[in-house]
Amino acid sequence: MLKLAVYGKGGIGKSTMTSHLSAAFASMGKRVIQIGCDPKADSTINLLHGEPLRPVMESLKEGIEPESIEEISKIGYGGVLCIETGGPTPGLGCAGRGIIATFHLLEDLELFETFKPDVVLYDVLGDVVCGGFAAPIREGYAEDVLIVTSGEKMALYAANNIQTAVKNFEDRGYAKVKGLILNHRNVENEYEKVEAFAKDHDLSIIGDIPRSNEILHYEELGMTAVEGDPEGEIATIFKNLAKELLHDE
Repeated sequence: MLKLAVYGKGGIGKSTMTSHLSAAFASMGKRVIQIGCDPKADSTINLLHGEPLRPVMESLKEGIEPESIEEISKIGYGGVLCIETGGPTPGLGCAGRGIIATFHLLEDLELFETFKPDVVLYDVLGDVVCGGFAAPIREGYAEDVLIVTSGEKMALYAANNIQTAVKNFEDRGYAKVKGLILNHRNVENEYEKVEAFAKDHDLSIIGDIPRSNEILHYEELGMTAVEGDPEGEIATIFKNLAKELLHDE
């Protein structure tokens, strides 16, 4: 089983990258689970044709203990099983605890034993990996981390924080950084800046995603470009990245 956690600066496009990867894996016939670990609960919306998914934390806050996977999930494009952890009411409580509570529930419901996925992707909120937001890599749920960045200063600053946090867990047998996904923002000398960052941190750029109106167009329609234009440039890039990740695994 390939288990990936996707991290990066808020607003850098983690959900877009994750859902496109999920769609790419699914288009190759793989059984995929995508778990959105963000109080906004919008990670999977473009796999579900724009239909929001009720977050697990909404049920738990109401004192409802889900008794089946079907109660907390929806099937999206290509058969991807979509789950959103959600979080507390804004300003009340710790969002990280929502992730931990959801993961414990998924264990109780034997998600992985029942669904038997080939690939699991965690789309994780946050610029700094701490508390509950570290759960996907700290508790053994994910084995590899993909860091989404651009050439913007704050995106690279966040990538550095994430890389540092993950390295602090290395000697405990937790997840490791697999590489960077460069999500272009058309910054001057963008590739060179990210390439220099990767070299300084002994990382590789494993995904190079161009700034594309195609992605924006299909997101407006509530889908990924992998679904909207399966033979297009963006779909091909993500399918090639998915193949590379599977080959390495």
